[in-house]
Amino acid sequence: MRADAEFDIIVYGATGFTGRLVAEHLVRTQPPGGEVSWAMAGRSADKLAEVRDLIGAPASTPLVVCDAADPAQLRAMVHRAKVIVTTVGPYQLYGSDLVAACVEAGTDYVDLCGESNWMAEMVAAHHEAARASGARILFSCGFDSIPFELGVLFAEETAKRRLGHPVPRVKGRVRNMRGGLSGGTAASGAATMDAIRRNPALFQLMINPFALTPGFTGPAQPPGNEAVFDEDVGAEVGPFMMAAINTKNVHRSNFLQGHPWGADFTYDEMSITAPGSSTSFTDLGGAGAPKPGEGPSLEERENGFYDILFVGIDADGRKVRVSVKGDRDPGYGSTSKMMAETAIQLIGTPATAGGVWTPGAALGVPLIERLAAHAGLAFTDETDKAG
Repeated sequence: MRADAEFDIIVYGATGFTGRLVAEHLVRTQPPGGEVSWAMAGRSADKLAEVRDLIGAPASTPLVVCDAADPAQLRAMVHRAKVIVTTVGPYQLYGSDLVAACVEAGTDYVDLCGESNWMAEMVAAHHEAARASGARILFSCGFDSIPFELGVLFAEETAKRRLGHPVPRVKGRVRNMRGGLSGGTAASGAATMDAIRRNPALFQLMINPFALTPGFTGPAQPPGNEAVFDEDVGAEVGPFMMAAINTKNVHRSNFLQGHPWGADFTYDEMSITAPGSSTSFTDLGGAGAPKPGEGPSLEERENGFYDILFVGIDADGRKVRVSVKGDRDPGYGSTSKMMAETAIQLIGTPATAGGVWTPGAALGVPLIERLAAHAGLAFTDETDKAG
């Protein structure tokens, strides 16, 4: 992290839908003279000023013009911030030069990426250089994959407290959810599919749960690709579309921490399909996902939510049960708050070494506490409710 930066945070992509929501959260929680100083960045000064006024930010809010296609502008921007929070995706199309600039400058980086092919490329290209420069690169700081990575962390911390040690098996089960797939996520998925068409070898990376743990492969993981009855939750469960990225981030988190949950750790993620629960983005997104830059109304965002159960299972069969719940729709309202608060926690945790991190591995339990206090997430031990 750059100690000499002009701003604590620059929100890059602030004229886009999710970037605007990140800035809007900072308007509400970080007034001038507050905990952090921040600026808005994007390609157009006029559009930045329009969004600044739309979200009620002070007229003095700094505006930074920067085009993702201009490496010189990217380098100039990253030297002005301790942390860049970027919503400019698909990242495999528009993010590589920004990551490289942050790594070179020693500037921290936060995004909401779920593009595991690009993430694997960035890990290989930049992890060691980021360690050397001190830059902390945090991918997947939105709904993919913070509630899941931190949900597993919270389950393991609960197991340590209740059982005396971490558990080798965790199940993630989405119990209920309301909210549509974001336009940016849809565009990222399309970019990934196009990349696979151009390079079919990427398909093996996409289905490999250890694609983000270079040099390490753990035991075979449950495929989660068909409906089954799960006795541990007492319900039918089926495939969850975000499991492919979330499981990779969970295993990278364990890997980065030196495998505190065991080198034989097993994790899978599915949706509960019981009557009354709705856990599919396509069911909840209406006629189709919005285009990048578009999104749901304030009412739709505030009426959204998610509820995820994690069951930790010890080798002797004992179990812990915890939940992670969010108070806004996952793709926009909750994601924007998680990104902003992760960046703030990063600023407040200067001792973490550089590298390409996951949020939970870099920031641990203090990030859970910040998200619970400021981002509308609830982490609850439900072990005593089981049965």
